[in-house]
Amino acid sequence: MTADTIEKAALHLPEEQRAQLAHKLLLSLDPQSESDIAEEWRGEAQRRATDLDNGAATPIPAEVVRAAAQALLK
Repeated sequence: MTADTIEKAALHLPEEQRAQLAHKLLLSLDPQSESDIAEEWRGEAQRRATDLDNGAATPIPAEVVRAAAQALLK
């Protein structure tokens, strides 16, 4: 089975299964523990919230982001 075949099959999985697979693949690339990763995401979420609060970032509606992502996958 080639990487291209696996990718095409994975993209046809339901959303939750794709997310679980992506999570497992990411964990396989980095030896960090899940708690380390969770801590980094908390820090990132806090930085993003601060940027939104002080106007350094502009929110984008989820529908716009989803449409753009789906367009990239076509």
